[in-house]
This record gives sequence, C-alpha cells and structure tokens, in this order.
Amino acid sequence: TSFSTPKKKKRDDGMREHVTGCARSEGYYKIDKKDKLKYLNNSRAFAEEPPADTQVRTRRLPTAGARSEQRRLLSSFTGSCDSDLLKFNQLKFRKKKLKFCKSHIHDWGLFAMEPIAADEMVIEYVGQNIRQVIADMREKRYEDEGIGSSYMFRVDHDTIIDATKCGNFARFINHSCNPNCYAKVITVESQKKIVIYSKQHINVNEEITYDYKFPIEDVKIPCLCGSENCRGTLN
Repeated sequence: TSFSTPKKKKRDDGMREHVTGCARSEGYYKIDKKDKLKYLNNSRAFAEEPPADTQVRTRRLPTAGARSEQRRLLSSFTGSCDSDLLKFNQLKFRKKKLKFCKSHIHDWGLFAMEPIAADEMVIEYVGQNIRQVIADMREKRYEDEGIGSSYMFRVDHDTIIDATKCGNFARFINHSCNPNCYAKVITVESQKKIVIYSKQHINVNEEITYDYKFPIEDVKIPCLCGSENCRGTLN
C-alpha cells in the first residue's frame, strides 16, 4: 500500500513539529543541516549566557599539595573516630592504585602503583564476617581442599573476616617484621572494619607489608621478610 504522508510543519525556531507529541513516535527522519546548525547555535548561546540573577561558580580540582594540606587540617581539628570515618569515606570514592604480583617475601604480594603518604588509608580488608566456630570448621575444610594459605583476620573476640574465597587485594599483603603499614579496626555505622594504614611514605612499586602479630605457638612459621630486625618467625 502507498499513501501520502502529510507535510510536517515547522516551529518558529525552524525545528520540525511533532504531530504525535513525541519525537520517538515520529520515526527516523533527517534534519536539514541549516536547521541543525541554527538549533546548535541557539542552544550554545543559551548555555553561554546564564541568567543575570544567578551566581556562576567555578570549581577547581585541588592539586596533590592542596589535598595533603586539607588532610592535615582536617586531622588537626577532628577527633580520631571522625577522622577515621572521613578517611574511610575518601577511600571509598578514591581508591589507591595497587597491583598484586610475585613477591620476594612469599608467593604473591601487593604493590603500590602511586606514591602513598604517611598515615593514609591504603585498603580495606574485605571478606565474610564469621564466628569462631565457623572459622574453625572452614580452616579444617581448607586444609582438606589443599588450600595452604589462610586469609582469616580476627576483628575481635567473636568476629573473624574470612577473605579466602571472597576477598579483595588486601589478602595478598605479606608479613614483615619492619612493615610500612599497620592494620587498624575502625567502626563505621556500627560495623567493625579492618583497614590498612601506611606508617610511612610508600614509593611507587614498593611492596605493601604489615606485621601479622600472630600469637606465640610451639609450631613456628618461618619469616622470609628479609628485614634487618627480622624475628625469624611469624609466631
């Protein structure tokens, strides 16, 4: 069947008028280059001329030095809990650039891909929150499955974070007797979290390490950190 379509009317601004009231129901059609250029010029002029009764504000991104100064000022007038919460929020929106690769200490390790200043949140230790009874059961099951490394981190007397099968890069951080980071338990919205902080300035491609602080046991686990004050064992 063939039927003639009514000629589309144009609005005062030169654009085609949509008879149905919706551009999507009109189907595909070409817009004349002159009309398109006229529309773009009008919209550009409207964008460049803000209303007289509104105040135009420009926002400049702070430099690295300015961000460091802001962190220093915030830490000077905020308490430790508020400061931890603030840093944790910053960590969520601006994660540190890290990578995991082969380590000379043990198997895999976590390395910095950008300079990290002292007293910075590096990464959160993520995993499943489980009870001690479940942790004992899983530890035996992991041994039966041939999983040699344990990625369980104790938060308190009742809670343990298991990152063996559902963790992030933080589980690859190796132990060192002279570490450049330390672990700290903070409370965010009534939930305890483990966050790795930097003790000192960390350079690019430097391995992230912290002290595991394993309890003293008869069966010793050898330490291969290679630091000058190495204790020889992890426990």
